[in-house]
Amino acid sequence: MAKYATISEALAVVKNGDYIVTGLGASEGKEFMTNLHTIADRVKDVTVSNCLPMNAYEFMVNPAYKDVFKTESWFYTAALRKAQANGNVSFIFNHLHLAASKRLDHRKPDIYVGLASMPDKHGYMSLSLSNTYEMAMIKEAKTVILEVNPNAPRTFGDLMVHVNDVDLLVECDYPMSELPDAEPTEKDMIIGKYIAEMINDGDCIQLGIGGMPNAVAASLMDKKDLGVHTEMLTSGMMRLAKAGVITNKYKQIHPGKMVAVFCMGPQELYDYIDDNPSVALMDGAYVNDPYVIAQNDNQISINSTLEVDLFGQCCSEALGPKQFSGTGGQADTAIGAQMSKGGRSVIATYSTAMVKNKVTGEREEVSKIVATLKPGSPVSLSRNDVDWLVTEYGKVWLRGTSMDERAKLIISIAHPKFREQLTKEAIELGIIGE
Repeated sequence: MAKYATISEALAVVKNGDYIVTGLGASEGKEFMTNLHTIADRVKDVTVSNCLPMNAYEFMVNPAYKDVFKTESWFYTAALRKAQANGNVSFIFNHLHLAASKRLDHRKPDIYVGLASMPDKHGYMSLSLSNTYEMAMIKEAKTVILEVNPNAPRTFGDLMVHVNDVDLLVECDYPMSELPDAEPTEKDMIIGKYIAEMINDGDCIQLGIGGMPNAVAASLMDKKDLGVHTEMLTSGMMRLAKAGVITNKYKQIHPGKMVAVFCMGPQELYDYIDDNPSVALMDGAYVNDPYVIAQNDNQISINSTLEVDLFGQCCSEALGPKQFSGTGGQADTAIGAQMSKGGRSVIATYSTAMVKNKVTGEREEVSKIVATLKPGSPVSLSRNDVDWLVTEYGKVWLRGTSMDERAKLIISIAHPKFREQLTKEAIELGIIGE
C-alpha cells in the first residue's frame, strides 16, 4: 500500500530535463498525461515519447506549453498531426520490432508511465493492452509509474509486472480509450473480397487497422481453422474467433493462441480478451521479428499504403515529407510473411484519393498509383519487398517481376482514367519501352 500515490504525487517525480515514455494507444498513462501540463510552471526541457496516442493532451497540442514539453512519437495520430504546427513534435524512425531496442540505444527513460490491470493476490499486474515496447522500457526506466485500473483487461503473454518492480501505483477508474470500428466502404468490400480469395483454410493471418482490414475479416467468414500471428489484434479477428473461423489449430508456433503485440478497438474487444487464455500479447521485438513470423507456415500479411509508384515502392506513412502516421510493422510483417513457407504479403490501397488543390482550393480526384513518389516521401516498404498489390480494380502479383513487367501490372489496376497518363510517364522515365 505504501506504493500507492495520488496523481499529484506521481507528477511531483518529474524534474527538469526528464525523458518520459508512455504506453501505446489505450495503454498510455491517461491520467498522468492529462495532468502533465499542470507542472509546466516548475519544469523545463521535458520530452515525452508515445505511440498512437488516443487523446489530445494539453501538453502536446496547446502551443502555450511548446517550450516546456517536446513530444517524440513512434506513430502519429490526428492529435499529433495537429500539434506539428507547434514545432515541438517529432517522429522516431523505426520498424516496430526494433522500436524499443534502437530507441534505448539512443536514450533510456527517466520515467515510464502506463496502464496496468489491478494487482492480483500474488502482486502481479498485466500491462493489459500493449507490449509493443512497454516491458522493455520498464526494465530500463529509473522510475516506473503504473496507473492501475479495474477497467483494464487482464491479458496473458509476457507482459506481467510485479508490484516489487514498480515505484508508484496510481489507482484510476477511467474507461478504456476505444477505437470505434471503421465501417467498410463499397471499395473496401471489393478489395476485401479480392484478398479473401487469396486466403486458404488453415492460413495464419495478420491484419492492420481501418475499414479495409475490417472488410477483409468480414469476407473470411466461410474459411476454416485460420490462425492469427499479428501486430494488432482487431475486433474483426474477435468476430472470426467467436464464429469458430479462427482456431489457431495449424500454427507451428503458439498453436491454439492468437498472438499479437497490442490490442485496440471497442469495449466488446476488451471484454473478449479479458482473462482469455487463447489470446497472448507478447513483446513486439519477438512477435514482429520477421524470423519469428516466418516460423508459421502460410503466413498472410495484409497492410495498406498511402501511395505506390510504378517500381512498387510504398509510402504508407507520410504525405511527401510530412509525417502522417508511422512505419509500424509494415516491413516486419511483409518480409516475415514472404519468408514463411507458403506465405504471402498483400498491400492494398484505393486507386484514387480526393485531395485539395493548392491553387483552386477545390477537392479533386488524384491517383494513388503514381509514376514516382512525391519528393521527400519515405519508402515504408521497398520495391524489393512488395508481393501482391490490390486495388478495387484487381490484384497483381509482383514477386519476381522485372521493372517493365511490374510497371505494366501496376498500371493495370490503377483507376482507368489515369492509366494512359501513367503509361506515358513510364515511357518518359524509361521504365517501360515505347
